[in-house]
Amino acid sequence: MSDAVPIVIYTRTECHLCDEAEATVREVADEVDVTVDIDLVNVDSDEELREKYGERVPYVYVDGRPAFKFRVDADRLGEKLTAARE
Repeated sequence: MSDAVPIVIYTRTECHLCDEAEATVREVADEVDVTVDIDLVNVDSDEELREKYGERVPYVYVDGRPAFKFRVDADRLGEKLTAARE
């Protein structure tokens, strides 16, 4: 299957953990040779999202499912990407 795995990362402005999460997703996707489509959503731009996530970012969804909060575990992400591709 050649379709990209959708990744949504809920972020905030000037969030170093958010930057780390995005970098980890890109690195792991390259390592396991899985194409990803990353959608960065800034919770500060939407009142409802800001209330829902607040300071609890980054919040990462992999293939439509909640996967990580604050930090992305590279090994677990690799497993999730590989499973989503199958």
